[in-house]
Amino acid sequence: MTTMRKTAKFLLVGAFALLLASGISSSAARAQAPAQGSQPTFRVAVDLVTTDVIVRDNRDQFVSDLKPSELEVFEDGIKQDIASLVLSHGGRIYNQLAPPPPPVQEGIILPRNRPTNDAAGRIFLLFIDDLHLDFQSTPRTRDLLKRMLRSLIHEGDMFGIVTTGTSSISEQLTYDRQILESAIEKVTGGALKPKEIIDANQGPQGPTELRHRAHVAFSTAYDLMKNLEKVQNRRKAVLYISSGYDFNPFEQSRMEEQARRMHVETSELQSDPFFRSQQSSQLLSESDLIRELAELTRAANRANATLYTIDPRGLVAGPDMDAEVGTQEWNAYVRDTQDSLRTLAEETGGIAVVNQNDFDKALKRIDSETSDYYVLGYYSKNPDPLKRTRRIEVRSTRTGVNVWSRTAYSLRPLPAANR
Repeated sequence: MTTMRKTAKFLLVGAFALLLASGISSSAARAQAPAQGSQPTFRVAVDLVTTDVIVRDNRDQFVSDLKPSELEVFEDGIKQDIASLVLSHGGRIYNQLAPPPPPVQEGIILPRNRPTNDAAGRIFLLFIDDLHLDFQSTPRTRDLLKRMLRSLIHEGDMFGIVTTGTSSISEQLTYDRQILESAIEKVTGGALKPKEIIDANQGPQGPTELRHRAHVAFSTAYDLMKNLEKVQNRRKAVLYISSGYDFNPFEQSRMEEQARRMHVETSELQSDPFFRSQQSSQLLSESDLIRELAELTRAANRANATLYTIDPRGLVAGPDMDAEVGTQEWNAYVRDTQDSLRTLAEETGGIAVVNQNDFDKALKRIDSETSDYYVLGYYSKNPDPLKRTRRIEVRSTRTGVNVWSRTAYSLRPLPAANR
């Protein structure tokens, strides 16, 4: 069973890459086809596509004097015309190239965007997934937030705070640092303990309560990404504080507990056809986690938001005495939860602060990446309107500089009424 799980996990990791690269879902493809006897409908995307660009020289110093003519952007290999370029240097915003109105499409009239008067400072969203934070991590989480207040979130920065569970914090974007100070003392971890996961009711897809909590967390984060799409020409940093996700944890211990409740031997339970089919369903449930991660990273890239995932557990040792799980199962659980956080960060251009205790070093890096950057915008000239995921490549014509930018974005899903 262990070998089978490892093989399936290997295949599912590959499936994640395919999910990110896939162009269009079957439901979206059906939406493009006209109903029988009706006239076809064609939709033209005129949204301004924006992406963060960090340019450093060979000494790893930020290059702040690039001109629009020294940058090139390609979408799926097709060179695009740069419509806007905004520089943030030391947290201050300089509009180097204002975007023109979108290309005029026949039958479509769009109003000109109004300029933003208040463009100073940075935007941080503190997403605290207390449904997946151990209660024992509460002091470390509060200390981490205090460190952010001291060394990362400065005067003039805008920030919001959202939690997923019983901490019940939901603060809109604000400049008021006192709101964060008062919110810190309310944050309390409420994740399920390993024994609670093992003893919990098991559905066809694993522990039902665990899946419900993950669904709440991902749905909340997805909705926040949709709201961040409305903020233009700003680098949006999401500080994603969580202990990560595993949809099929402690598999052996859960099986032994189920056998104990049924008053049978573990080997006898394993040979039961119904139990074997249930185990197969639970194994495949890991693909659901990959799909959830893919959907969230798509939404973040669409909003030009970067996820910086932080695990307050820090350097994780062995299980607690009352965890009642073996070291091997515990290590697998820690590895899988940390990998989920790495995926969210790496696929959106952020960093994963996992399995380490030096939070100050990580916050210093996040501070640097969110202070000095360009936001480049263009109107896509991609000739294939059905291709929903587009690859982006940004280059500089200036020699001796290194360019970082996100590598892909996805078009918005079609409205439910049109699916």
